[in-house]
Amino acid sequence: MGKVISKYGLLLGFVALLCSAISGGVYLLTKDKIDAVIAKQQHDLLLQVIPQTYFNNDVMQNCQPSNSREIDKICTALLNGKLSAYAIEATAPDGYSGNIRLLIGLTPNGEVLGVRVLEHHETPGLGDKIDTRISDWILSFSHKKISQENLADWAVKKDGGQFDQFTGATITPRAVVNQVKRSALAVLGN
Repeated sequence: MGKVISKYGLLLGFVALLCSAISGGVYLLTKDKIDAVIAKQQHDLLLQVIPQTYFNNDVMQNCQPSNSREIDKICTALLNGKLSAYAIEATAPDGYSGNIRLLIGLTPNGEVLGVRVLEHHETPGLGDKIDTRISDWILSFSHKKISQENLADWAVKKDGGQFDQFTGATITPRAVVNQVKRSALAVLGN
């Protein structure tokens, strides 16, 4: 009996080793392709928040972590060596169903070039309208300027601001609007 158990134990160990080797080989064969696809997706998303006319550097290689609790990472867009925009990765901690990760394009004079949602867990059919696949609501940030003089406008309409909220889901848009405002103010030093 002990000999049979040992035999099957060795066979199971060999199969596990073989499967691990195959998985490792597939990973090594596909790693470069996966990295290339991820880089292209990041570049395409970047172009949605900062138009190509704003930079001629590799913005994603010009990033640094932020010391601000409002911002996860900030990347600088340069046009002929001069600062033209920021790409800001930020997390709104107060979404209805948890964190909402955002990518924000912002000029040094406070114009929001664009905002896109990187990740969220909001309720399908309600809070997920922040996603461009569901709704164009997130496009309402484009080309709006933020300054100390218009901070009251940077809220949902229910709170006296200029941004629409969703029927039955005010918390999600409020979280996004507030995070865009907090991020912009942190970067601009206001």
